[in-house]
Amino acid sequence: MGWGSMDVALCCIIALCLVHVSLGAKARHFKWEVVYMYRSPDCFEHIVMGINGQFPGPTIRAKAGDTLVIELTNKLHTEGVVIHWHGIRQPGTYFYHGHYGMQRSAGLYGSLIVDVADAENEPFHYDGELNLLLSDWWHQSVHEQEVGLSSIPFRWIGEPQSLLINGRGQYNCSMAAKFSNPPIWQCKFRGNEQCAPQILMVKPNKTYRLRIASTTALASLNLAIQGHKMVVVEADGNHVQPFAVNDLDIYSGESYSVLLTTDQDPSMNYWISIGVRAREPKTPRALTILNYSPTSASRIPMSQPPVTPPWNDYNHSKAFTKSIYALMGSPKPPETSNRRIVLLNTQNRVNGFVKWSVNNVSLVLPSTPYLGSLKFGLNNTFDQKSPPDNYDSSYDIMKPAVNQNSTLGSGIYTISLNTTVDVILQNANALAKDVSEIHPWHLHGHDFWVLGYGEGKFKEGDEKTFNLKNPPLRNTAVIFPYGWTALRFVADNPGVWAFHCHIEPHLHMGMGVVFALGVHRVGQIPREALACGSTGNRQN
Repeated sequence: MGWGSMDVALCCIIALCLVHVSLGAKARHFKWEVVYMYRSPDCFEHIVMGINGQFPGPTIRAKAGDTLVIELTNKLHTEGVVIHWHGIRQPGTYFYHGHYGMQRSAGLYGSLIVDVADAENEPFHYDGELNLLLSDWWHQSVHEQEVGLSSIPFRWIGEPQSLLINGRGQYNCSMAAKFSNPPIWQCKFRGNEQCAPQILMVKPNKTYRLRIASTTALASLNLAIQGHKMVVVEADGNHVQPFAVNDLDIYSGESYSVLLTTDQDPSMNYWISIGVRAREPKTPRALTILNYSPTSASRIPMSQPPVTPPWNDYNHSKAFTKSIYALMGSPKPPETSNRRIVLLNTQNRVNGFVKWSVNNVSLVLPSTPYLGSLKFGLNNTFDQKSPPDNYDSSYDIMKPAVNQNSTLGSGIYTISLNTTVDVILQNANALAKDVSEIHPWHLHGHDFWVLGYGEGKFKEGDEKTFNLKNPPLRNTAVIFPYGWTALRFVADNPGVWAFHCHIEPHLHMGMGVVFALGVHRVGQIPREALACGSTGNRQN
């Protein structure tokens, strides 16, 4: 069910303390009911998962040091609920989402914004703020998707029908129909439709902080604003050295803040365009409008929206990703590590089922939560053999495996508390020839430093290229096709923490590992978080 001490399940009261405690800190109380409901997020009616009748869920806004108390009631009749507070460690731009089955794909997500404490200031100035929560959307239910992913023959979910901006998109029409090829209907909105775009209203000659988070289940995205540059100032809640871009790549699980200066002709409106990257795009781009006041919001821009870079232009993606450095004065990583774990990402088969594996182990979550199993010494609830720290060095990452079979496993990596760990994410060929997919990896409970990226197979000596001077602190990092990404983190947060590909079907198919550290230091665990399996039986 849950992964660790910050994921929360079933009907319960959640207490979430935001770090950097300050004198002005307060407790903020919320009451949530998780429900299924009918909505038309892309003009096509479907069942979505929402909170208090809202989709996306309510935006949480708090200050560093606050305690959030969320009383959550599960109104779903046939399944549990897990909420993951994605990336919560510091002030910044975050989001929350469902982490039970494929509930994120069903619409269980929302924005979570942590402002700096009263006595602190951001290292940049802005006049106003805008918020973009990006997602992708299917018309097939998540339950059908899950069955297809776990079937023989394997049934892939396919590409999303639409992309959503703040829960709104258009499937059967386009705001820029006259520029579309092939032709499509022109969208005509009164403004009160559930799929009508949310217009971003701005004043001329101002600077706005645009918060962007991606909770996509599959799609990597590119964002561009017609006629405007963006200055990147924050990544995953951490300040970065400002740099200007014409467009921005964002992978599932990532969040950014950019500064946008409204210095264009105020008598015009401008397109905000979201397109698919890293997969052959079969999903129409999402569009909304940057509306300069007092120009009418209904005035459609006369020129075509920005064109998304080619989906497989990985040099464009790498150039953006490698431009991200920590702001001067940010925490630096330890000079050395105590342990190195190399994680080979492969697509495999297990008893005829298509799976994703890490070091030839495809993760299967046990019915008993790991945290409870370790806390109470229940050694028969998951595999006691630890997964391997490395893989066979003779493995050819450039070709499909000679033996494509893998094994299922529920073992964990036990990490000594307060030690420094290097993780090398190594990409490889998938089942099909000449196919290596992008994977955004997300770590629960910790930030990590991204020390570097490389082409081909990571080898001894490559650590000499690591950036120890100003690597960015992130909670999500991408590995590019046939390449590697090096991460370093300090295991200072007691608990049981997932580290997994943030692409929803990839995780569902086993692409993840589990880190356990300092469980003896974890205090009282809420009963609701232990309601499954053997720990559930102990409470009856």
